[in-house]
Amino acid sequence: MDLLPPHFRFGAATSAFQIEGATDEDGRTPSIWDTFCRVPGAVDNGDTGDTACDHYHRMPEDVALLAALGLDTYRFSVSWPRVQPGGRGPANPAGIGFYDRLVDELLGHGITPWLTLYHWDLPQELQDAGGWPARDTAYRFADYAELVHERLGDRVTHWTTLNEPFCSAVLGHVEGVHAPGGRSLADGVRAVHHLHLAHGLAVQRLRAAARRPLDLAVTHLLGTSRPATDSPADREAARRADAIGFRFYLDPILRGRYPQDLIDDLASYGVEIPVEDGDLPIIASPIDTLGVNYYRSMRTSGRDEQGATTDARGLPVTRNLPHGGLPVTGLGWEVMPHDLTELLLRVSRDYPGTPMVVTENGAAYEDHPDADGFVDDTDRTAYLSAHLAAVARARTGGADVRGYFAWSLLDNFEWAYGYDKRFGLVRVDYATQTRTPKRSALWLRDTARRIRRAG
Repeated sequence: MDLLPPHFRFGAATSAFQIEGATDEDGRTPSIWDTFCRVPGAVDNGDTGDTACDHYHRMPEDVALLAALGLDTYRFSVSWPRVQPGGRGPANPAGIGFYDRLVDELLGHGITPWLTLYHWDLPQELQDAGGWPARDTAYRFADYAELVHERLGDRVTHWTTLNEPFCSAVLGHVEGVHAPGGRSLADGVRAVHHLHLAHGLAVQRLRAAARRPLDLAVTHLLGTSRPATDSPADREAARRADAIGFRFYLDPILRGRYPQDLIDDLASYGVEIPVEDGDLPIIASPIDTLGVNYYRSMRTSGRDEQGATTDARGLPVTRNLPHGGLPVTGLGWEVMPHDLTELLLRVSRDYPGTPMVVTENGAAYEDHPDADGFVDDTDRTAYLSAHLAAVARARTGGADVRGYFAWSLLDNFEWAYGYDKRFGLVRVDYATQTRTPKRSALWLRDTARRIRRAG
């Protein structure tokens, strides 16, 4: 990692719903996650985002923490229902005012704001009108993006449209484990396309309204899909997994088309991507940076547990398997920094000329604070060190990677896992809201300082 240049960005990431709390204050209306949290059994322990880390009231303290840790960039998201209650109409002065103050606070500490417009908190009223499977939601998002830019575009240069459309579409509409809890492949495919369309429309609106040069991005959750064996069934299963889990998201944005093999795969399920005339050029509106979120990769098998290669409908089996024999995080996710190097090199090879930033990478472990609240998280520190070294190797191999943002700045509401799983560089005592930097935070601070000094 000492090969990283002094201008390399070091940051931390959060999202609005996971840290802000204040879900019913100052005109904010419910999001789909407020609703999902009330579904019995949807979130571990029945946890909600009602208070979370109380960042809405403690924002200056959290920005001071960022500064103390020597991080030069803060990736945060804007709450759509806080800024535009109900998902339509003018900006809510109190809601947009919070982000106005946040941006000023960051700039006052010499920290670059890296703004994400959407991190899964769709206004519930738009969900009631059809949500992401409905085409109109893409146009509502473009309006919202323009509202945020009108207030913050004079100071914010780095704009990300969407965080992880895979999670919004597949976890939320196909697997049912995220809001809004749907279980329909057709809805998930429609959601993916309309999220892509929303991205493209927002890029066009932001470019047209820009008062200064902007760095526009989209962030995707990416991993590799390797065949479990060299058998034809496993190789074909890995191709299918790669088509629907990787190329479905990057090809339309960076190549202006959907992969033909994916279109054929979906047709076997009776599902079509709802492309209308003119959509693909909008979706492929040029971006400046690709955000890469990476946690793990899988092996892919074309056989089920009994060895069959087709399911009850006669369709081919695609089954993800762990690699085995690797260390795991507190979520049971295998630790695979070498795959991050391969992933970044693949993006560089398949989509040449694409600048990248690792916008999320981190791990949940069982944290054990001492009497002062300090967590000696050597496991998380080793994880971050290994993955940052993986980024350095990718850069050496020719990948244009310009920054690394740890997930997450704070322990927070970790979606369907509630508050039990802690990813934070900073421990949050949820009873008192006391913040205590962990060893991993101090390691990242010292590493960033050393690399800057070396330049």
